[in-house]
Amino acid sequence: MGTSLPAAAVGSGREPAPQAPAPGCWLEAPPGGCCLGRRRPPEFPPPSRKRGAGIATNPQPPEGQSLSAAAAAALAGRTCVCARLPAGPSAAVARSGGRPRREGCRMAETPGVPYRTTGSTLLHPLSQLLGIPLDQVNFVACQLFALLAAFWFRIYLSPSNVSSVVRHAFATLFGIYFAVFCFGWYSIHIFVLVMMSYGIMNIASIPNIHRYSFVVAMGYLTLCHISRIYIFNYGILTTDFSGPLMIITQKITTLAFQVHDGIGRQAEDLTAEQNRLAVKIRPSLLEYLSYLLNFMSVIAGPCSNYKDYIAFIEGRHVHMKLLEVNWKQKGYDRLPDPSPTGAVIYKLCITFVSLLLFLTLTKTYPVTYIVDSQFINNTSFLSRLGYLYIVMQASKPKYYFAWTLADAVNNAAGYGFSGVDDQGNFHWDLLSNLNIWNIETATSFKMYIENWNIQTAAWLKRVCYDRAPWYPTALTFILSALWHGVYPGYYFTFVTGILMTLASRAVRNNYRHYFLSSKPLKVIYDIVTWFVTQLAVCYTVAPFVMLAVEPTIKLYKSMYFHMHVLSLLLLLVLPIKPRDHTMRQLQNQVTHNSVKNKKEK
Repeated sequence: MGTSLPAAAVGSGREPAPQAPAPGCWLEAPPGGCCLGRRRPPEFPPPSRKRGAGIATNPQPPEGQSLSAAAAAALAGRTCVCARLPAGPSAAVARSGGRPRREGCRMAETPGVPYRTTGSTLLHPLSQLLGIPLDQVNFVACQLFALLAAFWFRIYLSPSNVSSVVRHAFATLFGIYFAVFCFGWYSIHIFVLVMMSYGIMNIASIPNIHRYSFVVAMGYLTLCHISRIYIFNYGILTTDFSGPLMIITQKITTLAFQVHDGIGRQAEDLTAEQNRLAVKIRPSLLEYLSYLLNFMSVIAGPCSNYKDYIAFIEGRHVHMKLLEVNWKQKGYDRLPDPSPTGAVIYKLCITFVSLLLFLTLTKTYPVTYIVDSQFINNTSFLSRLGYLYIVMQASKPKYYFAWTLADAVNNAAGYGFSGVDDQGNFHWDLLSNLNIWNIETATSFKMYIENWNIQTAAWLKRVCYDRAPWYPTALTFILSALWHGVYPGYYFTFVTGILMTLASRAVRNNYRHYFLSSKPLKVIYDIVTWFVTQLAVCYTVAPFVMLAVEPTIKLYKSMYFHMHVLSLLLLLVLPIKPRDHTMRQLQNQVTHNSVKNKKEK
């Protein structure tokens, strides 16, 4: 109804001519439904056309391809639009090997950018104009508006002008507005989790407050992950509200553990960092809401420590860091007043470059190419390995963009000052989520991880690694996978990451000291370890990008599981030295026992 047929078909008794599928679609439409296929990379030659039929003869789908893998591929931003042909004698039928095939799968870049979202549709015209999904437009718009609001917040709502209550209230209300603007009624999930966690914060006993908070926050987050992926068809065309929920989960559990450390444990039982960050009093409702929902971090984070945030709101954040330096020796009569403007401009430049790289590289080098059967069969192992490296490099700019912009927003508000270096330079990287130079020049798996998603790594260390009595590395990777979501690819990545981390540690502990005797040897060691680290990281994180099981297995089979095999061999052959974590726990236990014995005497 409401769709007119071509003039040649009206009243002629003939069915309308079938539309030819767009070049590049290799997945047939299943009976009775739409296919979720992937577009052939642009390097492929166009499919041949049958003479007289006007219909492209598409190749068969790759072996082992299933609907779930195709659905995961569609998450890369490509949508399949199927136009099923009428079942009549005039319907064109393409044949391959004598077997009739169903034609009509039209795979192309989304002709009309999908705007099925629970968030605001105010910017839908801009989304159509730019050809960018509305959810992404809303995200960037909120972050840019937050950047402007952050400057205004620092200048006009500074601690010298208004009380901390006003600053808390403004940050909270704007944060709630941004959440509703981006996610609409889905933001209820965020508010429900926040209020449940605040109830636990006030009702639960101190010995159990961290346990209950952790179970409730992680449990609710996991349920939301499952509902989006498996109930709402791999999250396609549904608003992704899990990002803010993941950040809030980090904050809830961080604060719960720090309250437990501050009220429920003795100072001598804590590490130096735990003692510094321990919270001695439960937060009020306004403080709790402001910490979790402030406009600077509610959309894209990062997670910060509660004491640092409260010091920022109360105007003590920068002052505390400056007091760590003897300014009289440097010729200052009073404490300087560092401005974040330079740091913000620098980070905005990185954001702009990252956006350009994302808009060019990511589309030029599609990740689906590395699991295409024709590509695998026609290229050598080294070529596939090289393309894997290029594809993984092309997937980084979107993270550089989002995290650097979020860091700039916090800095613009005056939050994120980390101190002064030996040359007297001010640094605003307390909340930085990555160090691009250290990532691209990392010479060990550990160094790479420590400079990628820094605040999440710090959260994992504080709530899991430093507190796990056994197998801290494995438990930390498992928690990281569970926090990220329930896509199978995440678990492939983090299980592989455990092997890579342990193997890298074994090699470093057994061989690194042999290369420190001279500078040339150290340079050779750094070059080799950089090369191996970059390839190992690409190999490890590929499933994280592909998400589904089938393409992951297909990729690793095409790579002969070489990194898995090599890591296992290294762990079997090389002696494993005692972990620093275990030694640190033993030292802490000895110190605790000695202090306890002195008190008893």
